[in-house]
Amino acid sequence: MAIVGPITSILLAALFYGGAQLGRASVWSTPVFGVLEYLAFINAILAGFNLLPAFPLDGGRVLRSILWAAKDNLKWATRIASNIGVGFGLLLIFLGILQVVRGNFVGGLWWVLIGMFLQGAARMSYQQILTRQALEGEPISRFMRRNPETVPSSLSVKDLVENHIYRHHYKMFPVMDDGSLLGYVTTKQVQEIPRDKWDRHTVGEIYIPRSADNTISPQDDAARALSQMKNLGTSRLLVTEGDRLQGILSLKDLMDFLSLKGELEQ
Repeated sequence: MAIVGPITSILLAALFYGGAQLGRASVWSTPVFGVLEYLAFINAILAGFNLLPAFPLDGGRVLRSILWAAKDNLKWATRIASNIGVGFGLLLIFLGILQVVRGNFVGGLWWVLIGMFLQGAARMSYQQILTRQALEGEPISRFMRRNPETVPSSLSVKDLVENHIYRHHYKMFPVMDDGSLLGYVTTKQVQEIPRDKWDRHTVGEIYIPRSADNTISPQDDAARALSQMKNLGTSRLLVTEGDRLQGILSLKDLMDFLSLKGELEQ
């Protein structure tokens, strides 16, 4: 899949260049042919840049796939490709600084920014691989907080804040009525209600209903939970088994595990 991007850019460059040349060979003269030549040049440059063997560029992903196939070790292959990506990033930063010294401030600044982006993206991509491999195969039940504090939907927002949030210092509370899980409420929903109206509104008016997006099974993979949190833009998930609440999983619990594992296995 990684090679499709550069191939597409090369084909577009050839198409635009061919169209420009055919147009110039005709009897018509129009600025459109100049635009086609410019688009061909841009796509050629884009293809060449993406083919650099620097992860996470497409060329770096192709290199990683070759190394992965050669040694059957994704972590090792990603580390090598990411280090090359960091090296290319540092090279671009150095070349950008030279451009600035020579008087090309704008062009040099762009080189520096691209180098910083490539360097940061390469390091982040490697960290993502380490995180995913550390969490793969680890069940949610290992990290979740069992028997969480719950609140009824009839509870006023004022009581929620004073008797639950301030007392337990939690940012998320499952909402349950008669043993049935309805959803959850967080401090974010509370912030949307003016403070002087907290006693006029109930949790039932502001809670978020439970769904497949904000719930996860205790047997599910922790790597999947991390991806689910990222997609939902949240740091907590309800852990359920059927209609029953089993606990709460927080991003902090996963990060603490990764930190400890990193210290012990480095």
